[in-house]
Amino acid sequence: MLASGHILYHYTGMSSLRLVQDVLLETQRQTLFTGVQRRLAYRRMPGKAFVCIGARRCGKSTLLHQIIAGLLKGGASAEDILYVNLFDDRLDEVRHGNLKLLTEAYFGLYPEKQGRGGVHCFLDEIQMAQNWELFADRIMRAEKMSVYLTGSSAGMLAREVGTAMRGRALAWELFPFSFAEFLDARGVAVDLRGQQARLRVRKAFDDYWARGGFPEVLDADAPLRVMIHQEYFKTMVFRDVVERHDALHPRAVRDMAYRLLNAAASMYTINALTGYLKSLGHRASKTFVGEVLDWLEDAYALFTVRLFDASLSRQHANPKKIYAIDHALVRSTSTGVLVNSGHLLENLVFVDGRRRGRELHYYRTGTGREVDFVWREPAGALRFVQVSERAPEGSRTLDRETAALREALREHPNSRACLVTRDDDEQLLEFPEGSIAILPAWQYLLEGEAVNR
Repeated sequence: MLASGHILYHYTGMSSLRLVQDVLLETQRQTLFTGVQRRLAYRRMPGKAFVCIGARRCGKSTLLHQIIAGLLKGGASAEDILYVNLFDDRLDEVRHGNLKLLTEAYFGLYPEKQGRGGVHCFLDEIQMAQNWELFADRIMRAEKMSVYLTGSSAGMLAREVGTAMRGRALAWELFPFSFAEFLDARGVAVDLRGQQARLRVRKAFDDYWARGGFPEVLDADAPLRVMIHQEYFKTMVFRDVVERHDALHPRAVRDMAYRLLNAAASMYTINALTGYLKSLGHRASKTFVGEVLDWLEDAYALFTVRLFDASLSRQHANPKKIYAIDHALVRSTSTGVLVNSGHLLENLVFVDGRRRGRELHYYRTGTGREVDFVWREPAGALRFVQVSERAPEGSRTLDRETAALREALREHPNSRACLVTRDDDEQLLEFPEGSIAILPAWQYLLEGEAVNR
């Protein structure tokens, strides 16, 4: 229906203002899809724009619908809502710098509301529009609107939100479903009390392990899920990287992105990536490779983790590790014959930490042993986390993984250490250097999560 409507507008020569008014009225009348309530601990403050940033298809639009539903429940009327999704092809003129058309169209419909406050403006996928930050700042000040924005560019955090909006915005990151949110979607209580409850959670984790956290694939069969994941990554690479940054060598960007995806939870160096691209016939420089890495992280497709070291120069000089936005997407999209399950589990643990806002690094002990993750907790102590698919009691794997953690504890007394496995039983190991908790992933991922709210 929308497509045919767009053709009608084209042939009748409908004015831009009337077209935008029709879009606004259409969105006011649509049924809101509110989906699963997200566990994002965001707060809204008067006088500051609410900004939600995250990967494509992770649920940003649904989160806006949840906020709108809350406003309507709290007494706002549908006429108080100005909502547009800037992916809408009918808003081409708006995207190309004419954002004021939105307010002209809205106040043309509701002139009595101009300058009086109480209007809530939702701009979905704002990175599609030019000079949006000046527009958002103006309507907050001049029109006294509450502003809500979403985007799929991490650079918005540091650039537009942090500078052009001059502190008039609070930004929050949204990721695909956490395990707790997946349980909410499945109607399984986030509760580990009692054998039956734990069995339900463990069974649900097997489902989460296979499907991942993108909301759209929750009920898709395996072949369709693979197709959806592959399309997601392809879109991130070509639309959010190649097109957004006007990359001069799109095939080199593609080859590098898939190379890194295949190496999820593994080390990489700029030199090695540059050599790989040259071996494929691309005229790639180290500067180009560094730019592409930044672009992929900006699009929430792939993320870099650096060595834990007080020296920034040593952090940059040492190899880095790469992780993807979703472990199941790696499985679906990887071009390798077999995907390393241990690496997928490590990727899952990474995304959990990144979602919680932890500044993650990997750690290398004085003797060269490596610990997968380390971060500083709010109280100041370090926490070390090692990941292994299986580490049964008495195995060499257990000895190897705990040896790295023991050495890290010896080098940083009063720290905490944990070994996360796919499904080994929970236990606490005592060593002279300190305690090491062994936790199955399904239990580790629920740390700090409230029982169904």
